[in-house]
Formats: sequence, C-alpha cells, structure tokens
Amino acid sequence: MTRRTAMRLGEPAAPPFRYNPSSWRCRVPIVVLAGIAFLISVRLAFYQWRLAGPPWDPVFGSESSATVLDSEVSQQMRGWIGVPDAALGAIAYLGDVIFGLAGSTRRWQYRPWLVVLFGIDVIPLGIVSVVLVGLQGTLVGAWCLLCLATAAVSLALVAFAWDEVWASLSFLRRARRESRSWRTTWNLFWGRREAAGARVALATASP
Repeated sequence: MTRRTAMRLGEPAAPPFRYNPSSWRCRVPIVVLAGIAFLISVRLAFYQWRLAGPPWDPVFGSESSATVLDSEVSQQMRGWIGVPDAALGAIAYLGDVIFGLAGSTRRWQYRPWLVVLFGIDVIPLGIVSVVLVGLQGTLVGAWCLLCLATAAVSLALVAFAWDEVWASLSFLRRARRESRSWRTTWNLFWGRREAAGARVALATASP
C-alpha cells in the first residue's frame, strides 16, 4: 500500500513504512492468533494443575506431551514463578489480546507507551517460546504438539507486531530531532500533546 492510498483509506502511513501498522487490518490478525494461543495455553495449564487429562496430541502422542509438561524444566520454572509455565503463557497471550485491541489506529503516534508496552509483551514471549521448544528436544527428549503450536504463534506475533513498535520509536526519534528536547520527547511518549509532535505528524501525513 502506498502512502497516498493509505491516506485515502483514512490511515496515514507511519514512516518508515508505507502503511499504517496500527490499522485494524494489521492488528486483528494479532488479536486472533493471540486468542488462539491463549486458549491452547489455558488447556495446557489445566493439565499442569491436574484439572484435566493430558492434552490431545495426534503427532507425538499424549504421553509425550505429558512428559514435556511434567518435565524437570517445567517444574523448575513453576518453582521460580509460582504458577505453571503454560499459565504464565496464557496471561501473556491474554495481554497481547488486550493490548492489540487498545487504542486508536494512530496509537503509534498518540500512544507510544501503549505500543512499546505491547512490544515488551510480544517480543520476549516469542524468544522464551523458542528457548522452551529447544529445551524440549535437547533436555527433555520429548515433544508437545500444542507447545510447538504456541511457539509458532509467538514467532508470528513478533513478525506482526515489530513494525508498529518500530514506527512509534521512529516517531519519537524524529520528534527528538525536531524539538531537541528530551522532555518534549518524554511527553510525547506518554501521549501528551506537543508542538513538535504536531509538526512531525504533519510531515508524516504529507504524500
């Protein structure tokens, strides 16, 4: 999508991109994927809490999934954080859903703090998921289909979310150059209106 086309659709592009990463068209897939991962993680957490039986796994088998979820690695993490790792993942995915729905289609400009918080929730989760998947094969010696599914979703969320975070950080960097004031940049980060932000926004909206 070109910047001119984006403007006709009421979605001014967010430099350095030629589209608006805060648009609903970009955010809805994130919300849907995070919602699916949330439901999967809740199912896995129910097993770790012994509220349900071993999860369905037509590829590796339910016993293999149970081995992963009951592994020493999983138990050690539970001792550190106080809840099963799947429950922690469910909380993080639910956060992705909430952050994905919050704010307007210009939140990369008007609510940078929200976008950055969204990125903090999404990106580390993707990294942790990859690490845990690697541990399944190397340390545990078993695999869990639903665990792999949530890891794949985490990586997809990182791919979908990074551009909006980058757009917000780029906006703040341009505002810093325009104003030459860290205080102004700080105010813009928290969504407070500043003249420098308005000037940067006008330059952004130019075709």
